[in-house]
Amino acid sequence: MQSRISLFAIFNTLLMLLLAFVMLYPFVYMLAVSLSSDVYVMKGEVTLWPKGWNLRMYELVLGDPNIWTSYRNTIIYTVLGTAIAMLVTSMGAYALSRKDMTFHRGFTLMIVFTMFFGGGMIPTFLVVRSLGLVDTIWGMVLPGAVSTWNLILMRTFFSGIPKELEESGRIDGLNDIGIFFRIIVPLSKPVFATISLFYAVGIWNNFLYPLLYLRSQELFPLQVLLRNLVLAGSVSSGQVTQIGGDNLVVEDSLKYATIMVSTLPILIIYPFVQKYFVKGSMVGAVKG
Repeated sequence: MQSRISLFAIFNTLLMLLLAFVMLYPFVYMLAVSLSSDVYVMKGEVTLWPKGWNLRMYELVLGDPNIWTSYRNTIIYTVLGTAIAMLVTSMGAYALSRKDMTFHRGFTLMIVFTMFFGGGMIPTFLVVRSLGLVDTIWGMVLPGAVSTWNLILMRTFFSGIPKELEESGRIDGLNDIGIFFRIIVPLSKPVFATISLFYAVGIWNNFLYPLLYLRSQELFPLQVLLRNLVLAGSVSSGQVTQIGGDNLVVEDSLKYATIMVSTLPILIIYPFVQKYFVKGSMVGAVKG
């Protein structure tokens, strides 16, 4: 039996290929420029493949101590922030999934209300400052510990777990905390992986919180370092900049190498959680 390829399938495939090209081209171009010789970059001859292959820009970037300090800070913020956010979000979502909880509907409405109306930047900054979190690690991980959207997604997932499992755990002597950690959490790996990825990517790419809450340069994450590098290039009049004494480098190559070094680690995580990512997003999205 021969399968026929429909016109819609051809159009859909071409559209997906076009979207994939549009999304991948910036990364491919930045990678090609960062790996090319300065002469070809200044002539504008680099497109999709490196010319005059060299790793000089990556040697300069990885040899800069500020990069490693920012890397360390970003990893600390991401790991600590994701752990705190998952603990708070999952426990709050499980409580909201329990229909027998007192004021269940009222708490749910109050949390949903924050999706549409927020306090704003200045009130949030004043609260963070009054708590003494400015210019500390906690100022980077606590203000964004709970995302309402992620909490609702996890609550929807938990609502789909059969109540009989909780009742059997209670018969075996488990309390609410024991049921959550020994029954609910092991059964919820897809949504945990999905929401963890949401939080990790958000914290890794967070640019606003460092500008608002950090003052010390030794606490800056990678995104602030990238921003300073881009600003330094935008106010410069030439294509060539000077770093480390007599070292002259092409600004675009240096910026693109820095962007690749700071972006690739978080992209590498995607293939390992992809199977959980699709399953967790779909399961949490189709139930009301």
